[in-house]
Amino acid sequence: MKETKTELHFFNIMEYEKEQDYLRKRHSEGWKLKSTYPPGIYRFVRCEPEDVIYQLDYNPEGIKHQEEYVQLFRDCGWEYLFEFAGYCYFRKPASEAQGDEGIFCDDESRLEMVRRIFYGRMLPILIIFICLIFPQFADVIRQDGLSSPLFILSLIMLALFLLVFCQFAWQYRRFKQGIRR
Repeated sequence: MKETKTELHFFNIMEYEKEQDYLRKRHSEGWKLKSTYPPGIYRFVRCEPEDVIYQLDYNPEGIKHQEEYVQLFRDCGWEYLFEFAGYCYFRKPASEAQGDEGIFCDDESRLEMVRRIFYGRMLPILIIFICLIFPQFADVIRQDGLSSPLFILSLIMLALFLLVFCQFAWQYRRFKQGIRR
């Protein structure tokens, strides 16, 4: 029987709770998370099936002071796994959790994490788009016209960027409205 397993699964940056649920489900099936790689590759190691809570935190400031940051979570019983793309992965057996325990104690702290995601991920992408991709897009139109393959590729990149940005903005707005109620 195989001792490791690799799966491909994509989550957008606002779907961290779905990713946590996915990891919890795999652990309950006897596969604990070992590592993750771009683009959405998850490596698992066979283990005894157990109900384990997985939590993700996006906190670049915590990574700068990693020893203190990780110790804070260890003191609360969380096992630090690794950092990937700005997210820190933690887990804890559900039997050791008190109620519906998570690393975020309230909705405002969840909203603060989502703000960190926006400023750490989406804002730099927007700046790159405005400073690099948009001028390149305009240059392709000016030099090659609307029927060139480069224009079509640029148009696809523009559409993908707008899709990701709008999806994040819509999910962020829904999340924020849900907290305010």
